[in-house]
Amino acid sequence: MEKLLAPGHRACAGCSMPTVINLVLDAAGPNTIVATPTGCIEVTTTPYPESAWRVPWIHSLFENAAAVASGIEAALNHFGKNHNVFVIAGDGSTLDIGMGCISGMFDRGHNVKYVCYDNEAYMNTGVQRSSSTPPCTSTTTTPSGKVSFGNPRPKKDMPAIAVAHRVPYVATASVAYPVDLRRKVKRAISIPGPAYIQVNAPCITGWSFEAGTTVEIARLAVETCLWPLYEYVNGELAGVKKIHVKRPVEDYLKAQGRYRHLFRMKGGDEMIRVLQRLADENARKFGLLYEGDVTCTSGE
Repeated sequence: MEKLLAPGHRACAGCSMPTVINLVLDAAGPNTIVATPTGCIEVTTTPYPESAWRVPWIHSLFENAAAVASGIEAALNHFGKNHNVFVIAGDGSTLDIGMGCISGMFDRGHNVKYVCYDNEAYMNTGVQRSSSTPPCTSTTTTPSGKVSFGNPRPKKDMPAIAVAHRVPYVATASVAYPVDLRRKVKRAISIPGPAYIQVNAPCITGWSFEAGTTVEIARLAVETCLWPLYEYVNGELAGVKKIHVKRPVEDYLKAQGRYRHLFRMKGGDEMIRVLQRLADENARKFGLLYEGDVTCTSGE
C-alpha cells in the first residue's frame, strides 16, 4: 500500500513523527482529511511549494487546528459527505497554545479524531519547555545547572482533561507499539464523536539520544511505566497494556542527554527517586503489572 505521507520530507533522520503520521494514515485510509497546526509536522512536510501529504491537508495557525477541523466536519455533514477528519499536532499546540479550540471541539461533540504526537517540548523552535515536558527535563528554557535540576513543573495530564470533557474515546499510544497504535486509531474512528489519542514520540535532537534507537527509547518509556498505554471508552478505563518486566527509570533516563545532569549533580539521585515514584504511581493507578511481576534493577 502506498504510504500516505510520502518519503522525501524534511524531518530529521530518526524522527518518530513521520512514523506516527504514517501509522495513523495507514489505519485511517485515504478517505481522510487532516488539519495540522504550526510545528515540526508543518515545517518538515510542506516547504512551499512542496508537500509530502497524499491526503487532503490544511494548515492554518498554531492555535486553531481543532477549530478548522470542526468547520471541515460541519461542512461535510452539510453536504452529506463522509470522510474521516483528523487533527495531527504536537504537544505545544495541543497542551498549550491550542487548548481553547480543542476544548470547544470536544464540548461541541464534533466527529474529529485528534492525535497528539508528544515529543515533550517545542522542538521546532529550539527545544523550549511545553506543559507536556516531564519534571527534571533539561530544555533551553528550563536548563539544568548549579541551582536547577531542569523543568520544575509536572507534565500536564491531557488525556485526563479529554476524559473530563466526556470525550467518548481517549487513549495513549507509542511509536514502539505500531499494532496497538493502528488498532486505537481504528477504534477511535468506529466510535462517533470526538476522540483523543496521545502518542509518545521521541525527538532525536531535543531528547539527545543515539540515532537509530528511537523505538528502543519509546519502548523503555512504556516498560518503566513512565508512559502507560491505556484507553478510556465513555469515561471508563477499557484497557491497559500490562508490563511483564518493569524496568527502573534509570534505564530510560541514562539513554537521553536531557537527563544526563541527574547522574552528575549532587542531589540528582533524589530527583531520580521522584521520577521512579511517578512511574510506580502509574503502575498502581492503571494496574500495569501482572500478579507476581518482576521489577529488574538498572542494567539488567
